[in-house]
Amino acid sequence: MSIFDDFSRFLETRLEEFLKNNPHLELQALLEQLREQEKETLKLIIELEGQKNRLENDILTLAQEIQTWHQRIAKAKAAKRFDLVQPAEEREAALLRQGNQLWGQMQGAKQQIIQAQELLTQIRKRQQEVETQAAQVKSSQSVPNENTTGWNQGINYSTYSKATDPLEAEFQRWELDDELNRLKQEL
Repeated sequence: MSIFDDFSRFLETRLEEFLKNNPHLELQALLEQLREQEKETLKLIIELEGQKNRLENDILTLAQEIQTWHQRIAKAKAAKRFDLVQPAEEREAALLRQGNQLWGQMQGAKQQIIQAQELLTQIRKRQQEVETQAAQVKSSQSVPNENTTGWNQGINYSTYSKATDPLEAEFQRWELDDELNRLKQEL
């Protein structure tokens, strides 16, 4: 175990305790997670729609090419150019196999879109449930919790250096005064 693992575990424990003592913040954190999931799911749906549209266009292009080769086969047979018939039929068969593969990929993309839309519906439903719970918790707390003001302010304390942090300076003065008083009492 390294000191970083111990420190990490300590921070996680403190955060869990803090959130248990402040259920409205736990609900806020859950709402933030749900919003992020919603955003990622919407992004996935857009990507899948684009993929499906590309596949549909590829299938249409391939269908035109298959039609061209089908007409060439008929033309070669009518002209009794049997040296061209078999290679043309092989080309048409290869294009049909490719079309079947693209069709399968398109169907897969459609299924993924349906699943992603179902997931999005579930996420939005869960968001509504959590928002309702948050409103209930908020209404049950008539006095705002003083322990959570820093959480809600959104101040980035990492921007302070120890030298310029006013809270750090205040604590250092207080700790120094406390130490001086203790030394005076010992003397």
